[in-house]
Amino acid sequence: MLKIENLHAEIDGKQILNGLTLEVGAGEVHAIMGPNGAGKSTLAYVLGGRPGYEVTQGSVTFNGQDMLELEPHERAAAGLFLGFQYPVEIPGVSNVQFLREALNSQRKARGEEPLTGGEFLKLAKEKAALLKLDMEMLKRNVNVGFSGGEKKCAEMVQMGILDPKLAVLDETDSGLDIDALRTVGEGINAIMRQPDKGVLLITHYQRLLDYVQPDKVHILAKGRIVKTGGPELALELEREGYEAVA
Repeated sequence: MLKIENLHAEIDGKQILNGLTLEVGAGEVHAIMGPNGAGKSTLAYVLGGRPGYEVTQGSVTFNGQDMLELEPHERAAAGLFLGFQYPVEIPGVSNVQFLREALNSQRKARGEEPLTGGEFLKLAKEKAALLKLDMEMLKRNVNVGFSGGEKKCAEMVQMGILDPKLAVLDETDSGLDIDALRTVGEGINAIMRQPDKGVLLITHYQRLLDYVQPDKVHILAKGRIVKTGGPELALELEREGYEAVA
């Protein structure tokens, strides 16, 4: 599904990724852990196509397509979803309006018919229920006045509505209390634990992995994968720290 080979990337002339190689197959959940400054968020932004992040070497293919040749909206239409560590606020735009436009834009790019207002609201209610999010929240402006947990839950509802093939989730557990962490974890499982989908879960801590059991855990340090293991590797990191394990 996702194949990254010898990826080098920089921002403002500073090299961040240094030969990163990684492969995520359909039906798999991979977790990436690493210290601050290791390049975790940079990897997410490169995959999402954020401006300013320049790939200087290597390749990224997604379901056989050259991802680096696609614009961000084309990557989204191809089935990529990027979850942000700090979801942005969009004053003046309701969640319902934003999500319906985003979904129908992707459907149009794939040659599919747009959803009617009634069809979309039915879908939105179904996905909001998975995340225990009141539909009234979706009528509010995007993330405006939301708590950290509400922003992350709303973002997971967005993921459920857009129904991506690959979700790259950048520190989705950041700012979540225990209850919200469980809800988000269960939402990820319900939406993305499918044989034709994949998840790349970027996190500092093992706690989210109690709810979203990864198939593989990778340690990212100095811009490259330095160690790969099973779920037990995350527990080892929790006990020993990055220096001891990596």
